[in-house]
Amino acid sequence: MNLSAELDQFSKRIGYRFRKPERLVESVTHASISTATRPDNQRYEFLGDRVLGLVMAEALLKADPAASEGRLAPRFNALVRKETCAEVARDADLGSVLKLGRSEQMSGGRRKEALLADAMEAVIAAVYLDGGFEAARDMILRLWGDRIEKVEADARDPKTALQEWAQARGQQPPAYREVGRDGPDHAPQFTIEARLADGLSEQATAGSKRQAEQAVARKLLERVEKNG
Repeated sequence: MNLSAELDQFSKRIGYRFRKPERLVESVTHASISTATRPDNQRYEFLGDRVLGLVMAEALLKADPAASEGRLAPRFNALVRKETCAEVARDADLGSVLKLGRSEQMSGGRRKEALLADAMEAVIAAVYLDGGFEAARDMILRLWGDRIEKVEADARDPKTALQEWAQARGQQPPAYREVGRDGPDHAPQFTIEARLADGLSEQATAGSKRQAEQAVARKLLERVEKNG
């Protein structure tokens, strides 16, 4: 089996040449277009999630041999969460090679965070099955790059940190509210405002309410910490 030009370019972007190209094809095939003879990537996603977890656990232990489980766990979660997987998928332009049904294409499937994250995990499984654990680990570490080194900052949940900041000063927890929504139904952008009891507030926009809340909490936290 020969890869299409698009998938061949994708394999170059992730730095792995498949012995059995059909594994890559299966990893990018969404359930919306699967048939009895064209399996979707859900089983690969299940396996890839476990491979990713092992690689990241190993990498974190190696990077910080003295870290306790309590410090390692939030770092691990930050590296394997869906948002991070989708971010890596976008960097590799995985969305452009996904095989989707017409309805999924029309609803913006190539940009959906959950779909991209699942497909990224499926690609990891495809590499693991095709080339073994070493090949999968090499690809993961290459694609995740300096995220592993910078994970300490990402591991701190900004909403929790902002709430702790407020409570330490006798304030009520910050209030979050949706102040805007733009874009089409298949790709909405939410604007969320976070406001402290003393009236200090910030706004942030993202593709999901959760992302927008995290982003605005981070902005507000950085502001209050800067002001002392």
